[in-house]
Amino acid sequence: MTQIDTLRTQARLLFDAAVRAADPAHAVQRGLATAPVPPANPGGRTFLIAIGKAAPAMLGEAMKAFPDAHVALVVTHHENDATLPKADVMRAGHPVPDEAGARAAQRVMEILSNATAEDRVIALISGGGSALLPAPPPGVSLTEKARLNDLLLSAGLDIVHMNLVRQQVSLLKGGGFVRQAAPAPVYAYLLSDVIGDDLRAIASGPTVSPIGTPAEAIRTLQDAGIWDVTPASIRTHLEQAQHDTPAPLPVATNTLVGSNRLSLEAMRDTAEEIGLSTRIVSDALTGDVGDAAQEVLAELIARPEPTALLFGGETTVKLTGTGRGGRNQELALRVATQAPDITANWVFLSGGTDGRDGPTDAAGGLVDAGTLPRITAAGQDVTALLANNDSYAALAAAGDLLMTRATGTNVADVQVLLIAP
Repeated sequence: MTQIDTLRTQARLLFDAAVRAADPAHAVQRGLATAPVPPANPGGRTFLIAIGKAAPAMLGEAMKAFPDAHVALVVTHHENDATLPKADVMRAGHPVPDEAGARAAQRVMEILSNATAEDRVIALISGGGSALLPAPPPGVSLTEKARLNDLLLSAGLDIVHMNLVRQQVSLLKGGGFVRQAAPAPVYAYLLSDVIGDDLRAIASGPTVSPIGTPAEAIRTLQDAGIWDVTPASIRTHLEQAQHDTPAPLPVATNTLVGSNRLSLEAMRDTAEEIGLSTRIVSDALTGDVGDAAQEVLAELIARPEPTALLFGGETTVKLTGTGRGGRNQELALRVATQAPDITANWVFLSGGTDGRDGPTDAAGGLVDAGTLPRITAAGQDVTALLANNDSYAALAAAGDLLMTRATGTNVADVQVLLIAP
Protein backbone atom coordinates (compact mmCIF):
# COMPACT_ATOMS: atom_id res chain seq x y z
CA MET A 1 0.00 0.00 0.00
CA THR A 2 1.40 3.39 -0.97
CA GLN A 3 1.45 6.35 1.36
CA ILE A 4 -1.38 7.96 -0.63
CA ASP A 5 -3.43 4.78 -0.21
CA THR A 6 -2.81 4.92 3.54
CA LEU A 7 -3.88 8.56 3.71
CA ARG A 8 -7.05 7.83 1.73
CA THR A 9 -7.89 4.97 4.08
CA GLN A 10 -7.32 7.20 7.10
CA ALA A 11 -9.48 9.98 5.65
CA ARG A 12 -12.35 7.56 5.16
CA LEU A 13 -11.82 6.25 8.70
CA LEU A 14 -12.24 9.77 10.08
CA PHE A 15 -15.33 10.39 7.96
CA ASP A 16 -16.88 7.20 9.29
CA ALA A 17 -16.14 8.36 12.84
CA ALA A 18 -18.06 11.57 12.15
CA VAL A 19 -21.07 9.60 10.95
CA ARG A 20 -20.98 7.27 13.98
CA ALA A 21 -20.90 10.25 16.34
CA ALA A 22 -24.12 11.50 14.77
CA ASP A 23 -25.92 8.19 15.31
CA PRO A 24 -29.58 9.23 15.66
CA ALA A 25 -30.56 6.50 18.13
CA HIS A 26 -27.83 7.46 20.56
CA ALA A 27 -28.71 11.12 20.15
CA VAL A 28 -32.36 10.49 21.07
CA GLN A 29 -31.32 8.33 23.98
CA ARG A 30 -29.14 11.15 25.32
CA GLY A 31 -31.87 13.70 24.75
CA LEU A 32 -34.58 11.76 26.56
CA ALA A 33 -32.19 11.22 29.47
CA THR A 34 -31.19 14.87 29.82
CA ALA A 35 -34.58 16.42 28.94
CA PRO A 36 -37.24 13.80 29.73
CA VAL A 37 -40.82 14.14 28.53
CA PRO A 38 -43.24 14.79 31.44
CA PRO A 39 -45.58 11.91 32.37
CA ALA A 40 -48.74 11.57 30.31
CA ASN A 41 -52.03 12.97 31.58
CA PRO A 42 -54.63 10.40 32.66
CA GLY A 43 -56.28 9.20 29.47
CA GLY A 44 -53.91 11.25 27.34
CA ARG A 45 -52.34 9.88 24.18
CA THR A 46 -48.75 10.06 22.91
CA PHE A 47 -48.08 11.03 19.31
CA LEU A 48 -44.59 10.23 17.94
CA ILE A 49 -43.71 12.01 14.70
CA ALA A 50 -40.22 11.78 13.22
CA ILE A 51 -39.23 13.95 10.26
CA GLY A 52 -35.97 14.00 8.30
CA LYS A 53 -33.17 11.86 6.95
CA ALA A 54 -32.53 10.38 10.38
CA ALA A 55 -36.21 9.89 11.18
CA PRO A 56 -36.38 6.06 11.19
CA ALA A 57 -33.52 5.62 13.65
CA MET A 58 -34.76 8.45 15.87
CA LEU A 59 -38.29 7.06 15.99
CA GLY A 60 -37.03 3.53 16.61
CA GLU A 61 -35.26 4.70 19.76
CA ALA A 62 -38.23 6.80 20.91
CA MET A 63 -40.57 3.83 20.51
CA LYS A 64 -38.51 1.98 23.11
CA ALA A 65 -39.31 4.75 25.59
CA PHE A 66 -42.95 5.08 24.50
CA PRO A 67 -44.04 1.58 23.41
CA ASP A 68 -47.73 2.39 23.82
CA ALA A 69 -47.73 5.48 21.61
CA HIS A 70 -51.07 6.13 19.94
CA VAL A 71 -49.33 7.23 16.70
CA ALA A 72 -45.83 6.48 15.41
CA LEU A 73 -45.10 8.14 12.07
CA VAL A 74 -41.86 8.49 10.09
CA VAL A 75 -41.37 10.86 7.16
CA THR A 76 -37.99 10.35 5.49
CA HIS A 77 -36.46 10.48 2.01
CA HIS A 78 -36.97 7.90 -0.73
CA GLU A 79 -33.41 6.54 -0.45
CA ASN A 80 -33.85 5.57 3.20
CA ASP A 81 -35.32 2.07 3.00
CA ALA A 82 -35.49 1.46 6.76
CA THR A 83 -38.60 -0.23 8.11
CA LEU A 84 -40.07 -0.08 11.59
CA PRO A 85 -42.58 -2.56 13.01
CA LYS A 86 -45.66 -0.84 14.44
CA ALA A 87 -44.77 2.45 12.73
CA ASP A 88 -46.09 4.13 9.61
CA VAL A 89 -43.17 5.00 7.31
CA MET A 90 -43.72 7.54 4.55
CA ARG A 91 -41.02 8.52 2.04
CA ALA A 92 -40.78 11.73 0.08
CA GLY A 93 -38.57 13.70 -2.29
CA HIS A 94 -35.37 15.48 -1.28
CA PRO A 95 -33.97 18.03 -2.06
CA VAL A 96 -36.90 18.81 -4.38
CA PRO A 97 -40.38 18.36 -2.84
CA ASP A 98 -42.74 15.92 -4.54
CA GLU A 99 -46.32 14.64 -4.35
CA ALA A 100 -45.32 11.99 -1.83
CA GLY A 101 -44.09 14.76 0.45
CA ALA A 102 -47.36 16.64 0.03
CA ARG A 103 -49.26 13.51 1.11
CA ALA A 104 -46.95 13.10 4.09
CA ALA A 105 -47.48 16.73 5.10
CA GLN A 106 -51.25 16.27 4.91
CA ARG A 107 -50.97 13.16 7.08
CA VAL A 108 -48.92 15.03 9.69
CA MET A 109 -51.45 17.86 9.80
CA GLU A 110 -54.32 15.39 10.18
CA ILE A 111 -52.59 13.74 13.14
CA LEU A 112 -51.78 17.04 14.81
CA SER A 113 -55.29 18.40 14.35
CA ASN A 114 -56.63 15.46 16.38
CA ALA A 115 -54.38 16.11 19.38
CA THR A 116 -55.96 17.58 22.52
CA ALA A 117 -54.66 19.37 25.59
CA GLU A 118 -54.57 16.00 27.41
CA ASP A 119 -52.25 14.48 24.79
CA ARG A 120 -48.55 15.01 24.18
CA VAL A 121 -46.74 15.30 20.84
CA ILE A 122 -43.12 14.19 20.61
CA ALA A 123 -41.35 15.48 17.50
CA LEU A 124 -38.05 13.98 16.35
CA ILE A 125 -36.53 16.33 13.80
CA SER A 126 -33.44 15.99 11.63
CA GLY A 127 -32.00 17.54 8.51
CA GLY A 128 -33.92 17.27 5.27
CA GLY A 129 -37.28 17.81 6.91
CA SER A 130 -37.84 21.06 5.08
CA ALA A 131 -38.15 19.47 1.63
CA LEU A 132 -39.83 16.32 2.91
CA LEU A 133 -42.95 18.08 4.17
CA PRO A 134 -44.13 20.58 1.57
CA ALA A 135 -47.32 22.14 2.85
CA PRO A 136 -47.92 25.20 0.66
CA PRO A 137 -50.52 27.74 1.78
CA PRO A 138 -53.82 28.11 -0.06
CA GLY A 139 -53.34 29.45 -3.58
CA VAL A 140 -49.83 28.00 -3.99
CA SER A 141 -49.40 24.68 -5.80
CA LEU A 142 -46.80 22.02 -5.10
CA THR A 143 -45.32 22.63 -8.54
CA GLU A 144 -44.86 26.30 -7.70
CA LYS A 145 -43.36 25.40 -4.32
CA ALA A 146 -40.92 23.05 -6.06
CA ARG A 147 -40.02 25.83 -8.51
CA LEU A 148 -39.25 28.12 -5.58
CA ASN A 149 -37.01 25.44 -4.09
CA ASP A 150 -35.14 25.10 -7.38
CA LEU A 151 -34.62 28.86 -7.53
CA LEU A 152 -33.31 28.98 -3.97
CA LEU A 153 -30.86 26.15 -4.64
CA SER A 154 -29.59 27.62 -7.92
CA ALA A 155 -29.14 31.09 -6.39
CA GLY A 156 -26.51 29.77 -3.98
CA LEU A 157 -28.27 31.02 -0.84
CA ASP A 158 -27.07 29.64 2.48
CA ILE A 159 -29.37 27.36 4.46
CA VAL A 160 -30.55 30.10 6.81
CA HIS A 161 -31.73 32.39 4.02
CA MET A 162 -33.27 29.48 2.13
CA ASN A 163 -35.25 28.49 5.20
CA LEU A 164 -36.25 32.09 5.91
CA VAL A 165 -38.08 32.05 2.59
CA ARG A 166 -39.40 28.48 2.84
CA GLN A 167 -40.95 29.16 6.25
CA GLN A 168 -43.11 31.90 4.83
CA VAL A 169 -44.56 29.61 2.16
CA SER A 170 -45.54 26.70 4.39
CA LEU A 171 -48.22 25.60 6.86
CA LEU A 172 -45.74 23.50 8.88
CA LYS A 173 -42.41 25.34 8.83
CA GLY A 174 -41.45 28.25 11.08
CA GLY A 175 -43.55 27.04 14.02
CA GLY A 176 -46.40 25.76 11.86
CA PHE A 177 -46.09 22.27 13.34
CA VAL A 178 -46.76 23.68 16.83
CA ARG A 179 -49.69 25.73 15.59
CA GLN A 180 -51.23 22.64 14.01
CA ALA A 181 -50.76 20.65 17.25
CA ALA A 182 -52.27 23.24 19.60
CA PRO A 183 -53.51 22.85 22.29
CA ALA A 184 -51.39 19.71 22.81
CA PRO A 185 -47.90 20.30 24.28
CA VAL A 186 -45.00 19.58 21.90
CA TYR A 187 -41.63 18.15 22.95
CA ALA A 188 -39.08 18.27 20.15
CA TYR A 189 -35.68 16.57 19.94
CA LEU A 190 -33.49 17.93 17.14
CA LEU A 191 -30.47 16.52 15.35
CA SER A 192 -28.81 19.59 13.85
CA ASP A 193 -27.57 19.75 10.26
CA VAL A 194 -27.15 23.52 10.55
CA ILE A 195 -23.87 25.21 11.34
CA GLY A 196 -24.26 27.20 14.54
CA ASP A 197 -27.25 25.03 15.50
CA ASP A 198 -29.91 27.69 15.05
CA LEU A 199 -33.06 25.71 15.84
CA ARG A 200 -35.05 27.95 13.52
CA ALA A 201 -33.07 26.65 10.55
CA ILE A 202 -33.13 22.90 11.29
CA ALA A 203 -35.74 21.44 8.89
CA SER A 204 -37.00 25.04 8.54
CA GLY A 205 -37.92 25.19 12.23
CA PRO A 206 -41.30 23.41 12.48
CA THR A 207 -41.36 23.74 16.28
CA VAL A 208 -39.79 27.18 16.75
CA SER A 209 -40.51 30.74 15.72
CA PRO A 210 -39.64 31.69 12.12
CA ILE A 211 -36.29 33.17 11.17
CA GLY A 212 -37.82 36.24 9.57
CA THR A 213 -40.95 37.86 8.25
CA PRO A 214 -42.72 37.82 4.89
CA ALA A 215 -41.20 41.21 4.14
CA GLU A 216 -37.71 39.82 4.80
CA ALA A 217 -38.46 36.84 2.58
CA ILE A 218 -39.34 39.25 -0.23
CA ARG A 219 -36.10 41.17 0.27
CA THR A 220 -34.11 37.92 0.29
CA LEU A 221 -35.57 36.90 -3.06
CA GLN A 222 -34.97 40.37 -4.47
CA ASP A 223 -31.37 40.50 -3.25
CA ALA A 224 -30.74 37.06 -4.78
CA GLY A 225 -32.07 38.32 -8.12
CA ILE A 226 -34.86 35.73 -8.32
CA TRP A 227 -37.91 37.71 -7.18
CA ASP A 228 -39.12 38.42 -10.72
CA VAL A 229 -38.92 34.74 -11.71
CA THR A 230 -40.53 33.48 -8.50
CA PRO A 231 -44.02 32.06 -9.27
CA ALA A 232 -46.68 34.78 -9.20
CA SER A 233 -48.78 32.93 -6.61
CA ILE A 234 -45.87 32.93 -4.16
CA ARG A 235 -45.16 36.61 -4.73
CA THR A 236 -48.83 37.38 -4.12
CA HIS A 237 -48.88 35.28 -0.96
CA LEU A 238 -45.80 37.02 0.47
CA GLU A 239 -47.04 40.49 -0.44
CA GLN A 240 -50.36 39.83 1.30
CA ALA A 241 -48.81 38.06 4.30
CA GLN A 242 -46.50 40.97 5.10
CA HIS A 243 -49.57 42.97 6.15
CA ASP A 244 -51.00 40.24 8.45
CA THR A 245 -50.45 40.00 12.20
CA PRO A 246 -49.97 36.33 13.15
CA ALA A 247 -51.30 34.98 16.44
CA PRO A 248 -48.71 34.29 19.17
CA LEU A 249 -46.90 30.99 18.63
CA PRO A 250 -47.59 28.26 21.22
CA VAL A 251 -44.44 27.35 23.13
CA ALA A 252 -42.75 24.01 22.47
CA THR A 253 -39.94 22.38 24.45
CA ASN A 254 -36.96 22.02 22.08
CA THR A 255 -33.84 19.97 22.87
CA LEU A 256 -30.73 19.76 20.67
CA VAL A 257 -29.40 16.18 20.70
CA GLY A 258 -26.65 16.12 18.03
CA SER A 259 -24.57 18.46 15.86
CA ASN A 260 -21.71 18.91 13.41
CA ARG A 261 -19.36 20.04 16.17
CA LEU A 262 -19.81 16.78 18.08
CA SER A 263 -18.89 14.87 14.92
CA LEU A 264 -15.77 16.98 14.40
CA GLU A 265 -14.69 16.22 17.96
CA ALA A 266 -15.17 12.51 17.29
CA MET A 267 -13.00 12.81 14.17
CA ARG A 268 -10.32 14.56 16.20
CA ASP A 269 -10.37 11.82 18.85
CA THR A 270 -10.12 9.08 16.22
CA ALA A 271 -7.25 10.84 14.46
CA GLU A 272 -5.34 11.12 17.70
CA GLU A 273 -5.99 7.44 18.46
CA ILE A 274 -4.23 6.44 15.23
CA GLY A 275 -1.32 8.75 15.96
CA LEU A 276 -2.12 11.78 13.82
CA SER A 277 -1.35 15.33 14.93
CA THR A 278 -4.78 16.91 14.65
CA ARG A 279 -6.48 20.29 14.68
CA ILE A 280 -10.07 21.39 14.09
CA VAL A 281 -9.49 24.32 11.76
CA SER A 282 -13.09 25.46 11.43
CA ASP A 283 -16.58 24.36 12.40
CA ALA A 284 -18.06 27.00 10.12
CA LEU A 285 -16.78 26.30 6.60
CA THR A 286 -19.69 28.01 4.88
CA GLY A 287 -20.45 30.34 2.01
CA ASP A 288 -19.43 30.00 -1.63
CA VAL A 289 -17.68 26.74 -2.44
CA GLY A 290 -14.92 28.60 -4.28
CA ASP A 291 -14.09 30.64 -1.20
CA ALA A 292 -14.19 27.51 0.96
CA ALA A 293 -11.71 25.83 -1.38
CA GLN A 294 -9.32 28.74 -0.88
CA GLU A 295 -9.55 28.31 2.90
CA VAL A 296 -8.57 24.66 2.56
CA LEU A 297 -5.79 25.42 0.09
CA ALA A 298 -4.34 28.06 2.40
CA GLU A 299 -3.96 25.38 5.07
CA LEU A 300 -2.33 23.01 2.59
CA ILE A 301 0.21 25.66 1.67
CA ALA A 302 0.90 26.67 5.27
CA ARG A 303 1.10 23.20 6.86
CA PRO A 304 3.37 20.83 4.88
CA GLU A 305 4.35 18.87 8.02
CA PRO A 306 2.48 15.65 8.95
CA THR A 307 -0.93 16.62 10.21
CA ALA A 308 -4.70 16.06 10.08
CA LEU A 309 -6.77 19.20 9.60
CA LEU A 310 -10.52 19.02 10.13
CA PHE A 311 -13.33 21.25 8.91
CA GLY A 312 -17.10 21.23 9.28
CA GLY A 313 -19.83 23.29 7.69
CA GLU A 314 -22.07 23.59 4.69
CA THR A 315 -21.03 25.47 1.59
CA THR A 316 -23.15 26.70 -1.30
CA VAL A 317 -22.81 26.40 -5.07
CA LYS A 318 -24.19 28.93 -7.50
CA LEU A 319 -25.21 26.91 -10.52
CA THR A 320 -24.01 28.15 -13.90
CA GLY A 321 -24.17 24.86 -15.80
CA THR A 322 -26.36 21.82 -16.28
CA GLY A 323 -24.07 19.08 -14.94
CA ARG A 324 -24.49 16.79 -11.96
CA GLY A 325 -22.79 17.15 -8.63
CA GLY A 326 -23.06 18.62 -5.16
CA ARG A 327 -21.30 21.08 -2.93
CA ASN A 328 -18.92 18.47 -1.47
CA GLN A 329 -17.98 17.07 -4.86
CA GLU A 330 -17.34 20.53 -6.24
CA LEU A 331 -15.31 21.54 -3.19
CA ALA A 332 -13.14 18.44 -3.49
CA LEU A 333 -12.69 18.98 -7.24
CA ARG A 334 -11.75 22.64 -6.77
CA VAL A 335 -9.13 21.72 -4.18
CA ALA A 336 -7.71 19.06 -6.49
CA THR A 337 -7.49 21.36 -9.51
CA GLN A 338 -6.00 24.30 -7.62
CA ALA A 339 -3.70 22.49 -5.19
CA PRO A 340 -0.10 23.74 -5.15
CA ASP A 341 2.75 21.50 -6.23
CA ILE A 342 4.29 20.58 -2.87
CA THR A 343 6.69 17.78 -1.94
CA ALA A 344 4.38 16.41 0.77
CA ASN A 345 1.74 13.81 0.01
CA TRP A 346 -1.83 14.86 0.76
CA VAL A 347 -5.45 13.83 0.43
CA PHE A 348 -8.63 15.83 0.89
CA LEU A 349 -12.09 14.47 1.67
CA SER A 350 -15.31 16.43 1.67
CA GLY A 351 -18.52 14.57 2.41
CA GLY A 352 -22.10 14.95 3.54
CA THR A 353 -22.77 13.00 6.72
CA ASP A 354 -26.12 11.89 5.27
CA GLY A 355 -24.30 9.98 2.54
CA ARG A 356 -25.82 12.01 -0.26
CA ASP A 357 -24.40 15.11 -1.91
CA GLY A 358 -26.86 17.02 -4.07
CA PRO A 359 -29.06 14.99 -6.45
CA THR A 360 -26.47 12.20 -6.79
CA ASP A 361 -25.66 8.84 -5.22
CA ALA A 362 -22.30 10.07 -3.90
CA ALA A 363 -21.59 11.55 -0.47
CA GLY A 364 -18.81 13.76 -1.81
CA GLY A 365 -15.25 13.42 -3.05
CA LEU A 366 -11.88 12.06 -1.90
CA VAL A 367 -9.03 13.60 -3.92
CA ASP A 368 -5.25 13.76 -3.98
CA ALA A 369 -2.46 15.12 -6.16
CA GLY A 370 -3.18 12.43 -8.75
CA THR A 371 -6.84 13.37 -9.25
CA LEU A 372 -6.28 15.86 -12.07
CA PRO A 373 -3.94 13.56 -14.06
CA ARG A 374 -6.44 10.72 -13.72
CA ILE A 375 -9.26 12.89 -15.08
CA THR A 376 -7.11 13.96 -18.01
CA ALA A 377 -6.02 10.36 -18.67
CA ALA A 378 -9.70 9.40 -18.86
CA GLY A 379 -10.12 11.85 -21.74
CA GLN A 380 -12.07 14.43 -19.76
CA ASP A 381 -11.62 18.22 -19.71
CA VAL A 382 -11.74 19.16 -16.03
CA THR A 383 -12.05 22.88 -16.74
CA ALA A 384 -15.13 22.36 -18.90
CA LEU A 385 -16.66 19.93 -16.42
CA LEU A 386 -16.17 22.33 -13.52
CA ALA A 387 -17.64 25.22 -15.51
CA ASN A 388 -20.70 23.06 -16.17
CA ASN A 389 -21.03 22.13 -12.46
CA ASP A 390 -20.33 18.55 -13.53
CA SER A 391 -18.13 17.57 -10.59
CA TYR A 392 -19.72 14.11 -10.43
CA ALA A 393 -18.48 13.20 -13.92
CA ALA A 394 -15.02 14.58 -13.19
CA LEU A 395 -14.59 12.69 -9.92
CA ALA A 396 -16.08 9.53 -11.42
CA ALA A 397 -13.45 9.67 -14.17
CA ALA A 398 -10.74 9.85 -11.48
CA GLY A 399 -12.29 7.13 -9.31
CA ASP A 400 -12.55 9.72 -6.55
CA LEU A 401 -16.26 9.77 -5.66
CA LEU A 402 -16.97 9.19 -1.97
CA MET A 403 -19.64 6.47 -1.96
CA THR A 404 -21.35 5.50 1.29
CA ARG A 405 -25.08 4.97 0.58
CA ALA A 406 -27.58 6.70 2.87
CA THR A 407 -26.21 6.85 6.42
CA GLY A 408 -29.49 7.46 8.24
CA THR A 409 -28.22 10.64 9.86
CA ASN A 410 -27.36 14.21 8.89
CA VAL A 411 -25.22 16.80 10.69
CA ALA A 412 -24.14 18.75 7.59
CA ASP A 413 -20.72 18.26 5.98
CA VAL A 414 -17.22 17.40 7.21
CA GLN A 415 -13.84 17.76 5.54
CA VAL A 416 -10.49 16.09 6.19
CA LEU A 417 -7.11 17.31 4.91
CA LEU A 418 -4.28 14.85 5.62
CA ILE A 419 -0.68 15.81 4.92
CA ALA A 420 2.34 13.51 5.13
CA PRO A 421 6.01 13.81 4.09
